[in-house]
Amino acid sequence: MVWINLFAMLLFANVGHGQEAKTLTLADIYKNGEFGQKGFGPVRWMKDNKGYSTLEESTNLAGKDIVKYDAKTGKRTIIVSAVDLIPKGSEKPLVIKDYKWSNDNTKLLVFTNTRKVWRYHTRGDYWVLNLATKKLSQLGKSLPEATLMFAKFSPDGSRVGYVSDLNIYVEEVSSNSVTQITKDGGGNIINGTFDWVYEEELSCRDGFRWSPDGENIAYWQSNTEGVGTFYMINNVDSIYSKPIPMPYPKVGTQLSAVKVGVVPAKGGETKWFDIPGDPRNNYLARMDFIPNSNELMIQQLNRPQNTNKVYVAEIETLKFKNILTEKDEAFLDMHDDIRWLNNEKYFTWSSERDGWLHLYKVSRDGTDIQPITKGNFDVVSINCIDPKGGYVYYTASPDDYTQRYLYRSRIDGKGTAQRVTPASNSGQNAYQISENAKWGIQVFENATTPPVYSLVSLPAHKQIRVLEDNKELKQKFDALQLQPKEFVKVDIGDAVLDAFMIKPIGFDPSKKYPLLFYVYGEPAGSTVQDNWGGGSLWDQYMAQQGYIVMSVDNRGTKTPRGKKWRNAIYGQIGILASEDQNKAANKIMDSYDFIDASRIGIWGWSGGGQMTLNCMFRYPETYKSGLAVSFVSDQRLYDATYQERYMGLLTDNAKGYHDGSPINFAQNLEGNLMIIHGTADDNVHYQSFEMLINKLIENNKIFDMMSYPMRSHRINERENTSYHLRETMEKYWKDNLPAGGK
Repeated sequence: MVWINLFAMLLFANVGHGQEAKTLTLADIYKNGEFGQKGFGPVRWMKDNKGYSTLEESTNLAGKDIVKYDAKTGKRTIIVSAVDLIPKGSEKPLVIKDYKWSNDNTKLLVFTNTRKVWRYHTRGDYWVLNLATKKLSQLGKSLPEATLMFAKFSPDGSRVGYVSDLNIYVEEVSSNSVTQITKDGGGNIINGTFDWVYEEELSCRDGFRWSPDGENIAYWQSNTEGVGTFYMINNVDSIYSKPIPMPYPKVGTQLSAVKVGVVPAKGGETKWFDIPGDPRNNYLARMDFIPNSNELMIQQLNRPQNTNKVYVAEIETLKFKNILTEKDEAFLDMHDDIRWLNNEKYFTWSSERDGWLHLYKVSRDGTDIQPITKGNFDVVSINCIDPKGGYVYYTASPDDYTQRYLYRSRIDGKGTAQRVTPASNSGQNAYQISENAKWGIQVFENATTPPVYSLVSLPAHKQIRVLEDNKELKQKFDALQLQPKEFVKVDIGDAVLDAFMIKPIGFDPSKKYPLLFYVYGEPAGSTVQDNWGGGSLWDQYMAQQGYIVMSVDNRGTKTPRGKKWRNAIYGQIGILASEDQNKAANKIMDSYDFIDASRIGIWGWSGGGQMTLNCMFRYPETYKSGLAVSFVSDQRLYDATYQERYMGLLTDNAKGYHDGSPINFAQNLEGNLMIIHGTADDNVHYQSFEMLINKLIENNKIFDMMSYPMRSHRINERENTSYHLRETMEKYWKDNLPAGGK
C-alpha cells in the first residue's frame, strides 16, 4: 500500500512534465470510488464559543473519538473517546451517525444504527453519555430497534424527547423512566413527524418542540385519511409481488389534515389550536417556541402557496393573533431565518417584498418592519445573526450568480453590505459560524478545486489553519488533464443566461463536434454553478469521449437573480423554460463554428428529464437525440405541494398543466429518445414512465427504454446500479449521437 501511494504521488508530480495523462473511466467514477472527497466534521461549536468539537478516528480501536479544538491555539482535547462509547456487553464502540450536546455541554446524545426514511437517515437508536460519570445508556430500550427519531434534550438536559412509531415519548436521562405522551399515532395519524409531501416539499421532518421551560411539548399531528394511496410494487425480493402503499397527494387531490397541539412533558391531554382555514387546504409549514415565553410562532401557508400568515399563539389559553401576512402574486418559499432580538421584542424575517430576497427586522406585533439587508442582490442564506456585535452574516453574490461569498450588514440597517470573503477565494464559499461571530469553518470550492475546509477568524477572515484540503483528490483530478469548465453568457434576446461549456481533450476548433446539453431548468435548482460538484466527472467523461458538453440555466431556475427572474416560470413550468433552452441552443449553434448542428443532444434527470422531453417534443428540429431519467411526463401525476406552488391550482390553470406536460406532445417526436426510470421511485412515480410509453406506442414512435427494479428516484440502490446506469447512458449516446470532431 505504501508503494502504491508513493507511485501515485510520483505520477501526479510528473503530470505536465511530459507524462501521459491518466484516463478517466466510468469504473473509477462509479465503481471503484477513486474520486471520493473527504469532509470535515460534523462540527459543533461549543457553548463558550472558544472551540469546536468534531469526530476523528481513534488510535486505540476501530471507532471515532469526539475531539475538541481550541479555536485560537489549536489545542486538541479528547472529550469523548471511542472507549467511552462501548456499550456494556459489547466490544465495539457505537458508530456515530450524528451527535448533539446538551445546552450545558455536560451530556452527549449519539445517533446510531440508522435507517433511511425516504431521503434521509432519520430513524435509528439513540444513546446518552454523561461526561462526568461516563455512564452510557440507550434510550427507548423497550421500543423496537432503530425506531427512534429526532431525539433532543430538554432545555435543562435532564430528559430527552423522541418519536417512535408515530408517537412521542419523554425519557428521564438519570433513571431511563419513559413516558409516552401521545398514544393515538399509527394508521392515518402521524405525531411528531410528517407525511411524505411535507418532508419532501416543505422540509418538515422533526415534528415536535420543547417549550423553553421544559414543561410542555408542542407538536404537529397529521391525519392522512382520504389522501390518495399510491402503490409501488416489489417484484424482485419474493416469488410473489408485494405492494408498498404510500399516502401521496397528487395535483388537485386531498391533502393531509394537519394541526398543532401542546401536551405536558410529564403526560396528559393535548390541547389543540383552532387555526382558521380548512386544514386540508392549508399547510402549517413552520412552528416554534418564542424564546423565554409560552408562546408559539406558527406559519400557515395557503394551498396555492402565495399567502403566508404568521400567528403568535399562547399555549395556556390557546389564543392566537395574526401578526404578519406575506403575500405574492406568484409563489412564496419558506425560510428558516428567524432569530429573536431585543429581549424578544423583534424577530428577523426573510422576504422578497422589494423584488430581492432580503432580511428584515419585524416587531413582535408585526407593526414595524425594517430592512436589515438592502440592495439589488439576493441573500442566498443566513450564516449567523450576532445581536451583541450588531451584524448579520450571510451568503450572497451580487456580481456573479454562479458564485457565493460571505457578506455582513448591520442589524440596525445602517450602512451598506460588506464583503467578508477575500477575492482570492473565487468560487463558492460556505460557512459554519460560532454564535458570537468570532470564528467560522469555511468551505471553499470551485469548478476545479474540491472542498477546502479552513478555520477563519472573523470579521477579518484571517485563515487560522486548514482542516481538510482534499489534496489527494485534487492531485488525481489534475492528473487527468481535463479541459476546464468554461463559464459563458448566452444572450437569447429576452434574457442573458448563464451557461458552462466543457470541450474534449485534444479539442480542434477547426472541426465540428456534437453538442450534448445537460438540463434541469426547474425552480428547485440550478446546474450552472462555479462549485466542485464532484468534479462534474460524468460531464468530463462525456467530453473526453468527443462531445462538447454544455448546460444553461433558463429563467426561473434557483439562482440569486431576483424575484422577477424566479417568478418568470410561474404558471408555465416546462413551457417558458423549454423555449429559453431552445433559443439558447440556437444562439450557441450560431455563435460557435465548432458545433455540429446535426448532432445536438439533450439529457436530464427528474425535472431535467421532464425538460428533456419538452425540448424533444416541442423543438424536434433542434434536438436530434434525448435521454430522460426519472421524469414527470404529466404534471398532474406529481405531488400537489410542489406542482401547485409553481403552477397554481389545476382548476385555475388547466391549460398551463396541459401545455407544460410533455406527454401531450409526444406525437411530435422525430429524433432518438431513451427513457429510464426506477420502479420504486417514491418521488416521481414509475406511473409517469408507463403512461409516456403508452402515448409513444399509440403514436407509433420508436424509442429505447430501461427500467431499474426497486430503485428509487436516484437509481443508486443495490449492487452495481450506478455503474450499469452510466454504461447504459454512454452506449445510448455513442449509438445515437456519434462522438468526435469531423
